[in-house]
This record gives sequence, C-alpha cells and structure tokens, in this order.
Amino acid sequence: MPWDLSRLLAAGGKPILLDVREPAEFALLHIPGSVNVPRGVLEQSCEWDYDETEPLLAGGREMEIVVICRSGKRSVLTADVMQRLGFASVASLKTGVRGWNDYEQPLVDADGNVLDADAAEELLAPRLRPEQRKPKVL
Repeated sequence: MPWDLSRLLAAGGKPILLDVREPAEFALLHIPGSVNVPRGVLEQSCEWDYDETEPLLAGGREMEIVVICRSGKRSVLTADVMQRLGFASVASLKTGVRGWNDYEQPLVDADGNVLDADAAEELLAPRLRPEQRKPKVL
C-alpha cells in the first residue's frame, strides 16, 4: 500500500521503484526516483544483451523491487512475471500512482517539478473517447 512504501522510503529503504507505465504516462508524472520500463519490454529489460536491457534490473535479481503503474493492475501482473523470471523480492504497489497521490505523496513531472495533488489528480483522470465506453443496453 502507498503508506507502506512511504514508510519504507522514509526509513531509508532503497528499493528499485519500477514504473511499468508507457513513457508518455511516466513523463506526465511519476514517483521521484522511479525507473521507467514499459510493460511491453519488461522481459528483455530484465536480461543482458538486448537493446532494451536495463542494467539495474538485469543485475538486480536479489534487490528489493516495487512495481508501479497507474492503478495497480499492470504492476501486479508484472510482479508475477518478475517472480517467474527469478527475482527474489518483488511487490506491486497496490492502487498505483493514483493511490500514492490520494495518500498525498510526492509526484514529479519529466523535469522533476513536484506536482500538487490536485494537478496530479487531473493528469491521472481517465481520458476515454466515446467509442471506448461500454455500450448502454436498452
């Protein structure tokens, strides 16, 4: 939960904060110190000798990792995959950056500017097009 991660960081814990959202989502806002590896390239990012290799992950199977996404759905799937890949200590941030913001923890933009909770909430709001909404049954 967000408060667990907040306490861990405040106590000096240094887990890898792995944000698996798409680069555009990450650029809008993210938890300070997090690393962006989109879910679509995760497996290659966790192994050496790929264009997508993230050295922190490829060499970090024994490190503590907290996986982050917008709401906690992509991160829980990612955590499961990472455990299957041999990562020893992986957790998913339940409620994602939305919950982190609800708990009023800091989020930053691509330039490192801290966003206030209201501005972050606006950026986290769904932007569904009409055709993406479930049809109404008459």
